Amino acid sequence: MKKLKRSYKIEINPTQEQKTKIHQTIGVSRFVYNFYIAHNKEVYEKERKFVSGMDFSKWLNNEYIPNNQDKKWIKEVSSKATKQAIMNGDKAFRDFFKKAKGFPRFKKKKNQDVKAYFPKNNKTDWTLERHRVKIPTLGWVRLKEFGYIPVNSMVKSGTVSQKAHRYYVSILVEERDIKTSNSNIGIKISNSNTGMKISNSNNEGLGIDLGIKEFAVCSDGIKFKNINKTSTVKKIEKKLKREQRKLSRKYESLKIRNKNIKEGRATRQNIQKQVAKVQKLHQRLANIRTDYINKTVFSIIKQKPSYITIEDLAVSNIMKNKHLSKAIASQKFFEFKTKLMSKCKENNIELRIVNRFYPSSKTCSNCGEIKKDLKLSDRIYKCDCGLIIDRDLNASINLKNAKEYKIA
Repeated sequence: MKKLKRSYKIEINPTQEQKTKIHQTIGVSRFVYNFYIAHNKEVYEKERKFVSGMDFSKWLNNEYIPNNQDKKWIKEVSSKATKQAIMNGDKAFRDFFKKAKGFPRFKKKKNQDVKAYFPKNNKTDWTLERHRVKIPTLGWVRLKEFGYIPVNSMVKSGTVSQKAHRYYVSILVEERDIKTSNSNIGIKISNSNTGMKISNSNNEGLGIDLGIKEFAVCSDGIKFKNINKTSTVKKIEKKLKREQRKLSRKYESLKIRNKNIKEGRATRQNIQKQVAKVQKLHQRLANIRTDYINKTVFSIIKQKPSYITIEDLAVSNIMKNKHLSKAIASQKFFEFKTKLMSKCKENNIELRIVNRFYPSSKTCSNCGEIKKDLKLSDRIYKCDCGLIIDRDLNASINLKNAKEYKIA
């Protein structure tokens, strides 16, 4: 039987001692990553060459730390964790040279977006039980959600991260591949909030058009609303703006106090507390959107279509439009596509990707005529053949019937 690799992210409940160790490892990993970026930048400006992660790791351990006693604290955490941070920087530089991404950025402490890598040192490390996980150097740590990760899974690697005073473990596990049935029995789940219905699947193909007005419109007529237009999300976003303004005022106040002090610097006082409040709201918004994407994908997959067709959206290009960039970013189309691909693979459903230049919205799903003068403001598609249909539904039907595509 084939083995399937799957990633999980779950919140953990570490003890105070374990929290200290996590903070220490994350802090050292962030410092080493930033040091590698700065060192490489300096070397490149002087000698026009790139220092690989392996060479920097050797120099750091054999020359820099022995000659700088004040940096001995780097050795207080796992050497594999620091090496992984360096190799992450190495990958960032290589992506930059390939022009796949921009120049590597320094990791800021206030953003707390650095993950700490906890390497497997022996067979008992990364052992999974229903309610806890054994993390290297930390020992047994309780999980906040029981039974989410299969206990018979083999963990290949794992990292620990912290956001807004909450701790998470991300692991890659190897599971036995469960064979799925291609039965015609399926359901479309949902309620009045999501626009999902309960019905029997017809096992036909399904076209999905992603957008801003509606998150997704399926060729069978089911619509998934834009979660960002709900009162709950708008209320949190409004509160987030208030907390961000408070944080900005605290930073401005800190600058003024520092100017008035001749020696030393003013304390940061409650800035870190305010940063945590902002992070908490960001995390809450992210959780709402991710949860909605999970439910949407679940509802689509449960219909058991013979295939699913989506458009290969150039999100990076669309993001250049300053009027739409924020709305598109909050929709998290890439996350939806990634999770849909994963679930289609698990359920033996063919996922078709249509070229981004395919005129799905401008083509009449009835006669095939292309309406070149169709505007974004035209929400109803009207064709000379007599077809009057919602433009997003028309696009999803065209995607379903598309003849040219690639298999994801």
